[in-house]
Amino acid sequence: MTPLERRASLSLASIFALRMLGLFLVLPVFALEAAQYPGGDDPVMVGIAMGIYGLTQGFLQIPFGMASDRFGRKRVIVLGLLLFAAGSVVAALAGSLTWLIIGRSIQGAGAVSAAVTALLADQTRDEVRTKAMALVGGSIALMFALSLLLAPVLAAAIGLSGLFALTAALALGGVAVVIWRVPPEPAKHKDMPRGRLSEVLQHAALLRLNFGVFILHAVQLAMWVVIPALLVQAGLGKAHHWWVYLPAVLASFGVMGFTLFPLEKRGYLRAAFLGALGLIGVVQLGLLWVVSAGAGIAALAVLLFLFFCGFNVLEASMPSLASRIAPAHARGAALGVYNTLQSLGFFAGGAAGGWLIKHTGMHGLFVACAIGMALWLLVAWPMKAPSRTISKTSEPLQAT
Repeated sequence: MTPLERRASLSLASIFALRMLGLFLVLPVFALEAAQYPGGDDPVMVGIAMGIYGLTQGFLQIPFGMASDRFGRKRVIVLGLLLFAAGSVVAALAGSLTWLIIGRSIQGAGAVSAAVTALLADQTRDEVRTKAMALVGGSIALMFALSLLLAPVLAAAIGLSGLFALTAALALGGVAVVIWRVPPEPAKHKDMPRGRLSEVLQHAALLRLNFGVFILHAVQLAMWVVIPALLVQAGLGKAHHWWVYLPAVLASFGVMGFTLFPLEKRGYLRAAFLGALGLIGVVQLGLLWVVSAGAGIAALAVLLFLFFCGFNVLEASMPSLASRIAPAHARGAALGVYNTLQSLGFFAGGAAGGWLIKHTGMHGLFVACAIGMALWLLVAWPMKAPSRTISKTSEPLQAT
């Protein structure tokens, strides 16, 4: 990478990291802590409270992405982070599950993922794009691992309301990074034609990715409706869940580094992609076996390691593929649709996960997750990885 590409990648990855750390700090303890609020005894409502963030994200990712094509990426990112901080304050002051849902909804209105990813794509060349996206994906996974270590300790010390207050502070830190660390936007934006939403919605390869990102994040959140409870049932107290999560996430980084990048360089990105997808499907069957057989912590640890191996490969490769497939002038709109389906997947996973637990139990949830992954494998099978376009110059993009 050039110096400008490194600066853009690290600064934009840090924005994702600050924002996602706030979200992830809540995730491992939310289902347990929300039960203490009025209305928290209904698993369906708790699932909605977990996933409603994704619903409002889903409504606003496309408008925010298209706005970033028109008005500039950095302005849109700052606005979204301020909305996210405001929602965090509402959730911190919530006295009932209803107000938690309202706060989570406002958090979701800060739909900046498409604008951040589009800006990263603008500021990196095609041949280093997957590495840049992997930095973002790696920062997200690292924040997830860190949150699993910190969340139980912080929840015990400051409660769920304190976690949301910390989330607001992290979002404001992200605003500072945008203003003072992110490189200026490339000058090419001013002269580009505007992308049309219809152009993005008619693109078959993008539609396959959009379907996939919906399934991936629906499965992820549905899993985490029950994973903490499974670990508790296996004899691991919630304060010690990081003993399983942290090694699994960190070890999976190493697997991604030694598989995804070499395979992509040798032209095997499709094989790596489909292999990661199939691996997550196998994990769902493994979790179904754990529920049926009453397997212990070791089995859960292995399955979570395998899940993160597949998840990290997909998190790095999918946004890179979307940015490379999309027309440059419609990149914000394309990534807006992509992130909309990602956000709707979060909502669907939380809501459906709560409903499935209530009506079918853990068996029904993991069967549904396995079916979802099988459907995605069928949809993704015809995919073709885009060719790697090697830039004629190694100079960074010229900024305004």
